[in-house]
Amino acid sequence: MSMEVDKYIASGILELYVAGALTPEQNLEVQHYALQYPEIQKEIEAIELAILKLTASVSPKMPENGFEKIKAELNNTIQFTPVQSKRKALWTPYLGWAASIILAIGLFWLYSENRNLKSEIEISSQDKLRLEETLSNTQEAIVRKESLLEQLRDQNVTVITLGGQTVSPSSYAKAYWNREDSKVIIDAQGLPEPPAGYTYQVWSLKLDPLTPTSIGLLNDFSGENDKLFVLENPNTSEAFGITLEPDGGSESPTLEQLYTLGAVGR
Repeated sequence: MSMEVDKYIASGILELYVAGALTPEQNLEVQHYALQYPEIQKEIEAIELAILKLTASVSPKMPENGFEKIKAELNNTIQFTPVQSKRKALWTPYLGWAASIILAIGLFWLYSENRNLKSEIEISSQDKLRLEETLSNTQEAIVRKESLLEQLRDQNVTVITLGGQTVSPSSYAKAYWNREDSKVIIDAQGLPEPPAGYTYQVWSLKLDPLTPTSIGLLNDFSGENDKLFVLENPNTSEAFGITLEPDGGSESPTLEQLYTLGAVGR
């Protein structure tokens, strides 16, 4: 691959890139290769450094009292030098100096404009990527909600209301249980945010004798805006309960932290 990189560098496209003579698409291509191949990035930096050195070399500093000297020379020329050829000779060094300054300014302006253009292209590319990511996330959220809505409307779904218990009487939740699909959708909108280091755990219960079976955790509770969680439930459930447990869940429910409970209707 090194020979291909060498050919790419030797093609002259990097000089055009630094000079701002490429199209936006070609600029993006050069930036892509520069990120992929360090040799190309080093060559770009070398070209930019050469331009900066060139602008410095062709724009010598104005000598001390330079403008006063120019003014004096011009006055002397007008008053005491009638010969046109001599006046032209006196102007020559200053014309060269002015041309050097103009060339240096032009090169620096071209270099600055190209840097600004590349920055704008990079920002536009980043904005485009962010927009595409936002659209993708939005599309995924729409598909998820449509799927959940379809499941909630299934005629085989049994709705169980889970009321608040002693630790949190104002809490509530709903369980949408589809026996055929062995799935439960928990609507936890009525639960408070769990404290740091804790999570909600959902239990399938058999009542006689009381036998709890964990069917999952309501992970990333804060991140789920709709507070709808899909859990597997292959059990023959007679009730559902939700407890607050340490992160990672517990083997058996902490009854003192039972937030909601509801029995399956007959």
